[in-house]
Amino acid sequence: MKKNQIDIVTMGCSKNLVDSELLMKQFEANGFICTHDSERPQGEIAVINTCGFIESAKEESINTILEFAERKKDGQLKKLFVMGCLSQRYKDELEKELPEVDRFYGKFNYKQLLTDLGQAEIPSCDGRRHLTTPPHYAYIKIAEGCNRRCAYCAIPLITGKHVSRPVEDVLQEVRELVQQGVKEFQIIEQELTYYGIDIYGECRISNLIDEMAKIPGVEWIRLHYAYPNDFPMELLDVIRRNNNVCKYLDIALQHISDRMLNRMLRHVTKKETIDLITEIRRRVPGIHLRTTLMVGFPGETEDDFNELLDFVRWARFERMGAFAYSHEDGTYSYEHYIDDVPEEVKQERLDRLMALQQEISAEIEAEKVGKTMKAVIDRKESDYYVARTEFSSPEVDPEVIIKTRRKLRIGEFYNVEITDSEYFDIQGQIK
Repeated sequence: MKKNQIDIVTMGCSKNLVDSELLMKQFEANGFICTHDSERPQGEIAVINTCGFIESAKEESINTILEFAERKKDGQLKKLFVMGCLSQRYKDELEKELPEVDRFYGKFNYKQLLTDLGQAEIPSCDGRRHLTTPPHYAYIKIAEGCNRRCAYCAIPLITGKHVSRPVEDVLQEVRELVQQGVKEFQIIEQELTYYGIDIYGECRISNLIDEMAKIPGVEWIRLHYAYPNDFPMELLDVIRRNNNVCKYLDIALQHISDRMLNRMLRHVTKKETIDLITEIRRRVPGIHLRTTLMVGFPGETEDDFNELLDFVRWARFERMGAFAYSHEDGTYSYEHYIDDVPEEVKQERLDRLMALQQEISAEIEAEKVGKTMKAVIDRKESDYYVARTEFSSPEVDPEVIIKTRRKLRIGEFYNVEITDSEYFDIQGQIK
């Protein structure tokens, strides 16, 4: 057990990761040593930043807490704290069920942890982070919360209403990170197409990204978590005309059947969705779209699911994730619908959907063979380097495997000729 060391574990999404990084900066300014997601945690204090989105994420968070509770019981840990989405949502229940935890914090009051450890928040560190990502890229959280009330989603229950950061605050953070060597910026929030409405009375995402692209040293900007309803079409012009804004857009669609979209309270139709995808591809040739789809929502029939499969065949998403519906207490669907799709049917549909996407992905990646693409080196494995093109976000998207005797620099950009492809990853050589 190492004195003055704090082991921080982050569960869930990159938005949680940003919170952990902010907290780590404050801890270090107070004289602590911090590790993040360590394979061998040895600190006398542990902080678990939890996820509470769906059942599987909650189970993973609980299991992690229990693992550290055992370490505390065995005398390997002095204090255990829990923060984040799960404890924001279930604080009272968790306090009763897990007395081994010294204290639970929610999504927004976690800096109280500093006071409880006899420390003080350092004003000069406010808004600054200890980056846990490789030094050449960072996540930029431009807002918190969500005003959408999709039937299945617990996130508004956890995070509250949408709160944007001012444009200048975001731009200043990017400038400071560039000075630290960051070149690639993943722009994240729960619903970026709502950005700025609460502050300026209108969507400002296009303005923000346009201004960000002008900052010297910004090599790549990548956009995550758009919403199809009221999509700001001018954002497509920003993507097209700025070479450092990646031709990449993460836009969660969830389903395509009008009946399902209506039951999900998505406030968008099948026709509007198809028209939007068509327009995105027309305005930004070569763009790679990432989406998330859901199977097994209450009332989903085989016909609804087959309609979803047909849509995926038509859309040919370059990147796609999917998950089975989780009946989350407090949501509209929990209160108004019966979770009537059996778990085995959900899993079977999920498997069929992802098998289809695997075929599509293999075809799309094969089309890249013979092309030369700009790629950034993320890391070195045993005898090869792992890189990404502008069409891939870290950790979730296909990577480029480069075998070379040359010594490549992590975080540098190279021109790479694609030589071979698999279902998802591709192989290349330095030009």
